[in-house]
Amino acid sequence: MSGLCAGTVDLDIDERRLAWVYLSRVVQGPCAPLSALIASVGVREAARAVREHELPEALRGPTAARREIDTAAADLDAMARLGGRVITPDDDEWPGWRMLGLDQLDTDRDREGAVPLVLWARGPLSLQAASERAVAVVGSRCSSGYGVQVAGEIACELAGRGWTIVSGAAFGIDAAAHRAALAVGGSTVAVLACGVDRPYPAQHDRLLAAIADTGLVLSEYPPGTTAQKHRFLARNRLIATLGDGVLVVEAGLRSGARNTVKWARRLGRPAMAVPGPVGSASSAGCHRMIREGEALLVTRAEDVIDEAGPLRLPVADTTTDPAAHLRGAEADVYAALPAIGSRLPLELAQQSGLDLATVRAVLPGLELADLAGCDSDGWFRTRGRGMK
Repeated sequence: MSGLCAGTVDLDIDERRLAWVYLSRVVQGPCAPLSALIASVGVREAARAVREHELPEALRGPTAARREIDTAAADLDAMARLGGRVITPDDDEWPGWRMLGLDQLDTDRDREGAVPLVLWARGPLSLQAASERAVAVVGSRCSSGYGVQVAGEIACELAGRGWTIVSGAAFGIDAAAHRAALAVGGSTVAVLACGVDRPYPAQHDRLLAAIADTGLVLSEYPPGTTAQKHRFLARNRLIATLGDGVLVVEAGLRSGARNTVKWARRLGRPAMAVPGPVGSASSAGCHRMIREGEALLVTRAEDVIDEAGPLRLPVADTTTDPAAHLRGAEADVYAALPAIGSRLPLELAQQSGLDLATVRAVLPGLELADLAGCDSDGWFRTRGRGMK
């Protein structure tokens, strides 16, 4: 490649990176209409449209407050001084296959479900490599000694076996999981609901510095962004997205960990929960999730690996795979059925891309074949034990 061509390519890359960073500052978080615009016209043209206010109605409100603020170059300089970087969908480090789940979500239903525009990072780990085999470990901020011990033991075992521990750096279970991974020299990723230059909680500045030394501190929010309640809910989807499963160790009835489990289930990731003492308020949320089929009961690292480990590819033999003979709409509906919890026919239609009438017509046949069952909450996948 000639010097002129190489210079042109470098300029194009720089302009695209500046455009991504500018848009990240404008919307500060997930924004499905902006993601759709970028997919349609490209990131540089989308940035121009935002600057010049040539936008569809759905984007005028979300971009109005900050569209005239362009600190992209300064933001990149600030990250460089921190030893950090921005990761965009143009980069090899971008975990594109992880983001496919978010891409399939109905953002009319889940407003925070959009793919992040960029991810800001501190730490030596490659995000793509770190998320190849990862488990999210979350739970109560007001954890008990029992919860801290169990979270530490399971996270320590997983990290020692080469699994990345993903969590949110909060007090309690999150911190116990991060510390356990660090203690055995394992990989850990902390996902924040603020800029990566702002330790949150402030008391965890040393913990976050230790994670940044060997692991990864991550956020979709640009430098200087403060933590706010709605950002934690959006942050939870990234914790769920980056793991092969979500493990909850202690959670009260109103715990935010249940929100992370919700995201895991919508993304098709297994959700797991550790039981606690029967009278423990700290474990009441785990017990409810287990009882209501939202999460699988696990008690050790081996259980987690069994659920979150590599997929076992189906064999084209109806004696071992009772659904191998399915074709067309039947196969699509069966693939949309959850193994944990239940989905209503409308949800199955959205997941499979079929119309509601077709889904309703197919479900009774799957039930007769012992491939599907239903309860008061909807339809679910069975093991097909009745098949010969």
